[in-house]
Amino acid sequence: MPALEDPLDIGGVTLPNRLYRAPLLECAGNGPDAVDTLIEDLEPAAAAGAGLVCQGATVVRPEGGCAAPGMTRVSDPDFVAELSRLTDAVHAHGGKIAIQLEHGGLRSMETWHAGYREAHPGLQQLAVSRPPRLLRALDRAGFLSYDARVLSTDEVYDLAADFGRSAAYAVDAGYDAVHVAGANMGIVHQFLSPFYNRRDDEFGDGVRFLELLAAEVRERAGDVPLLTKVPAETEAPPVVRRRLSAADCVRTCQRLESAGYDALVPVNGSVFWDLSIVRGEFPGRSWRDDRFREGYAAAFGSRARAAVVAAANWVESLAYDFESAWNADLCGRVRRRVDVPVLCEGGVRERSTVDRLLSDGPAGRACDAVGMARPFYAEPRLPARLLGRGAAGARVACENCNNCVVPQAAGEPGVCRTPSVLRRTGALREQGAYERPDAADADAGGD
Repeated sequence: MPALEDPLDIGGVTLPNRLYRAPLLECAGNGPDAVDTLIEDLEPAAAAGAGLVCQGATVVRPEGGCAAPGMTRVSDPDFVAELSRLTDAVHAHGGKIAIQLEHGGLRSMETWHAGYREAHPGLQQLAVSRPPRLLRALDRAGFLSYDARVLSTDEVYDLAADFGRSAAYAVDAGYDAVHVAGANMGIVHQFLSPFYNRRDDEFGDGVRFLELLAAEVRERAGDVPLLTKVPAETEAPPVVRRRLSAADCVRTCQRLESAGYDALVPVNGSVFWDLSIVRGEFPGRSWRDDRFREGYAAAFGSRARAAVVAAANWVESLAYDFESAWNADLCGRVRRRVDVPVLCEGGVRERSTVDRLLSDGPAGRACDAVGMARPFYAEPRLPARLLGRGAAGARVACENCNNCVVPQAAGEPGVCRTPSVLRRTGALREQGAYERPDAADADAGGD
């Protein structure tokens, strides 16, 4: 039975332990301070001992495809080469770093962000198929705006090549692994989902696109370890009949193992961008914060429409309450059917939960490594508290309030803004809880 502190091999790269920082929005963009921002956000996790640090979703094309403000584009090889400063910083602490590659497709800002649409009137969404009827209804109501261009077969191949090129740039910059953003309603998820995909060519089988991505990455970037999230749309509302089941997710994972993926991250979710992805409380504090009101109005078209979105967000919070390790059962089902490492994230908040997920229970082990995401907004050096002796009773400071998430729609960075959490992390810092007693670089990386 492995311990969290034990190493793990993924595609020939050895992680020093089985705790990873899952992908998060860093909101660094591509400006002159972008690399420094990424180092500031990501190096602390490595300095505190995380075995793997996953940089949040980066966009593989020079325009369009951003799902949220401030996402970093990795289509320019000169810019990506500058990211070697980031990979060097992570490697200096003995950690490994993966880059997540994405294109938003129908979930891009040109769909939902009113201010962005106004500033980029010529942008069309890339679509797997014509937008589903339910989304077209939201378009007619004025909450979304679709001018979608359905990809031809040749254009699908071109898009896969862009993923491969960005992967090659990243490997040249020192990244240890490539993580395909296969869930959370990006375009890869849209290929997989029967809700979105009604094509009549070879890519009507959505797994075929992920198989093509693997071939492009291998051809252009070599034998870099390749990971992807794999969705099950188990949380979609009942009105959605065409969806991915848990059994579909398991079958997809088996095919991706055969296609050469070196690790898989099964996740439950919906067909919409909603609180099924970040379960927890309604982020009322952030919706009421005067600092963000103009940003919300710019994003959603007016203050009145922002209020409607906030109300929908409240309804979602009733349906998607926080659940500890909500992907654990799905991960366990996948792990029993594949031989590559299975990574589990989503609602993991305690060291005892981590140990349970890595243990051999009656149904077998749930996963081979455990990731956390939002807790790192509150505790950038969280691994120092979760790894090693004395960590058995450790629990993250995050309260699952989601007040870190909503302001990102207004272009704000992902940081913890909850006073009770900040008081606790301040006290922990004063106690030295974020230092690594077993490492010479205990003070490196900042807080």
